[in-house]
Amino acid sequence: MPKYHDELDAVLRALADPTRRAVVERLAKSPAVVSELAAPFSMALPSLMQHLRVLEDAGVVTSQKHGRVRTVSLHPGALDVLHLWLGEQRTPAERQADRLGIHLIRTTKEH
Repeated sequence: MPKYHDELDAVLRALADPTRRAVVERLAKSPAVVSELAAPFSMALPSLMQHLRVLEDAGVVTSQKHGRVRTVSLHPGALDVLHLWLGEQRTPAERQADRLGIHLIRTTKEH
């Protein structure tokens, strides 16, 4: 198990919910105030705040409050752990595919 498995688990749990994924997709464009993030969803503001808290606890987003306005941003590099893990999983699969391709080429040439 990778040393970063706790961080990976937190990010995967945070992204498991479609609302939170939609928030991350929106924040990938630019930071936004909470009311702007809440606009496309048919949920009460406290419910959206719970989603934001999960994302923040996982280190995916950060927020700052200026007066009564809270601005949320995607945390730089927050999804790097996911990219790293996916890359580690892809490598063995690609090696197997390469071996299969070589085998198929060899057997095709023999026939």
